[in-house]
Amino acid sequence: MTSPHEEVRDLLGAWALDALMPGDEGIVVRHLGECEHCAVEAVRLRATVRHLDGPDASAPEPDAAPGPHGLSLALRSRAPALRTAPHAAPYAAAVTGLQALLAELDEHGPWGTPVVHDWDVHDTVAHLIAADEPLARLLGRNGRGPVLSVESAEPADSTAECPSSVDGASPWRVAWEARTREVIRRERARTPAQTVSTWRNQAAGLLSSRAAHDTELASRATLLNGVRLPVADHFLARAFEAWVHAQDIGGALDRVVPPPPSPHLWQLVRFAVRILGPALGPQAPPVALTVAGEGGETEWVLGSADDPVRAELVMDPVDFCLLVGGRRTPERVPRGTTGDESAARGVLNRAASLSWL
Repeated sequence: MTSPHEEVRDLLGAWALDALMPGDEGIVVRHLGECEHCAVEAVRLRATVRHLDGPDASAPEPDAAPGPHGLSLALRSRAPALRTAPHAAPYAAAVTGLQALLAELDEHGPWGTPVVHDWDVHDTVAHLIAADEPLARLLGRNGRGPVLSVESAEPADSTAECPSSVDGASPWRVAWEARTREVIRRERARTPAQTVSTWRNQAAGLLSSRAAHDTELASRATLLNGVRLPVADHFLARAFEAWVHAQDIGGALDRVVPPPPSPHLWQLVRFAVRILGPALGPQAPPVALTVAGEGGETEWVLGSADDPVRAELVMDPVDFCLLVGGRRTPERVPRGTTGDESAARGVLNRAASLSWL
């Protein structure tokens, strides 16, 4: 039997959106007056929704340029949706940026514009609902599934189980694709506004979760989508996907979508390298990868630690992330290469193979 506490927890997302049924509103209000934990969480959730909604459209920023350049400026200047621990900040910013992009579209906007795969704009948002679900379920933010605790997770180690994350026949990949198809079919029967609201509500729940604010909890490892990583890295994976699909939608609609702010971009770079290293394995020819751009320059040696470096790769952080995200090909991605071309190509090919987006 569901306890009053569990019942209210499942209603907080609708409460934050002012979408409760009249009878449920009284239940939530009474419980929030008695439960400090739920009251704090409710305040965080409603603050997240307010930030995701963005500023009042009737009060445009002074000197804001119209069209794509104005959107680009708004996305660059918009603050993250909610103050979180650093590991969740890139996801908060990516969600806010995509919300700003979608807010440009009205009910009769170009939701049917082809975007990527066989998805249009509406389908792509529906896919993000499915993509965020495993983490939302883990954190108990979608009303079903377990709630992660420090006791139920494992200490993180430095080894990610990457081979299964890039195996197209693996069970998690089959389930991922099936769930995306199911959610897209469901959301096609709803309006784009309803789909965006569902995605926004789920994102708000993730950002108001304890794991988005508690670095100790987020340092614990758990298996999601075929890879065992700290919960903090699973938040970065969500940020990666939200940004890449915002890029997809922006490109389809001829809107300029800027890259993540520099500190967030470098978090995504380091996350991608943490996945790429184990995916290459210790027997791969060693290659020095340098990522250099706004915000700094960092070098890693990938592959065998017992042999001399065979090649050097230099890449821009945005290009590197788009390669890992499947939006640049090894053949066409801008880079500088010296040394053994085949060794360098092995790194580029493996990086491109990591994409599940």
